[in-house]
Amino acid sequence: MALALALVLIVVAALVFHYASPWWLTPIASNWQAMDDALMLTLVFTGVAFVVIHLFVAYAVVRFRHREGQRASAEHGNKKLEWWLIGGTTLGIIALLAPGLSVYAKLIDPPKDALVFEVMGRQWNWHYRLPGKDGKLGRTEVRFMTAANPFGINPEDPNGQDDLLVDGQEIHLPLNKPVKALLRAQDVLHDFYVPQFRTRMNMVPGIVTTFWFTPTQVGKFEVLCAQLCGMGHSNMRSQVVVEDEAAWQAWLTKQPTFGGGTPAGVGGPAEPGKMGRLLAQSKGCVACHSVDGTPSVGPGWKGLFGKTEALEGGKTVAVDEAYLKEAIATPQASLVKGFPPVMPPSQLSDAELAALIDYIKTIR
Repeated sequence: MALALALVLIVVAALVFHYASPWWLTPIASNWQAMDDALMLTLVFTGVAFVVIHLFVAYAVVRFRHREGQRASAEHGNKKLEWWLIGGTTLGIIALLAPGLSVYAKLIDPPKDALVFEVMGRQWNWHYRLPGKDGKLGRTEVRFMTAANPFGINPEDPNGQDDLLVDGQEIHLPLNKPVKALLRAQDVLHDFYVPQFRTRMNMVPGIVTTFWFTPTQVGKFEVLCAQLCGMGHSNMRSQVVVEDEAAWQAWLTKQPTFGGGTPAGVGGPAEPGKMGRLLAQSKGCVACHSVDGTPSVGPGWKGLFGKTEALEGGKTVAVDEAYLKEAIATPQASLVKGFPPVMPPSQLSDAELAALIDYIKTIR
């Protein structure tokens, strides 16, 4: 009897949690209402099955419980019941799969006029690229990948010279226009996921995956990685800003091009610490070290150079070039108080290390 009561309580608790839970879907901000519909259909099917099965087992436990003088007799080979179970299970699986497969087929079939943008995932940051005035993305090859060219754009391809390389971890998209995302991963499995858009897609090294959506709400939406991709996975975040056409065009004009008028193929005008900033983005440093003063896994870089840091053990140290070289090359040598010892030793060359330190100096 106690077992039957426990099963009923599980059903009651599950229903109460479902209806009273504060965790629910975020407001949708794209055209993919069909995703929510498929999800709700699956939830209803599985929820009803959960309740019915638990209550049936509770009933069976009470109805066929042990009684003095009675002995259970097993019955084998009930083909009629087996056929009913096979038929019901088959229909249930079809009912659950059909809506999801139908929506997925539409998700990977973009409109012909969809704006294309590319996303490159790398531990633990995002890079974005858009076509320039010619409307075409340049060809890419792995052999061209460097810290300053994370997409591996072929420098000899004229279509790639005007490609827009988004400066920073924030991509802007126009409101109410379909966009097609080309997704690539440079190291391990990632997943581009924006909860409000109801879309996500795995990013597999060596493969280009795609999906499309139409942003329907103005605002800033957080990009998450939905695949466990390593120690800094939880910090692999970015932003999608949806805005009207005029604001989006104004933002485009501020983005550097791949060609940038320089033989090196690093777009945009010169700026203090530029190579170090590109290194910090491509190497994933910004996943753990903020540049705007917000708390993160490691010490923030805003105003870091020249200040005095408190170390574990009670010592203090002045943050100068010598300290930064040691902290980056051998981070376990002196741990900043209040931060976990999770940073691995860097694999930077002397030139890259100097460029990164120059960049840290500029962050005020």
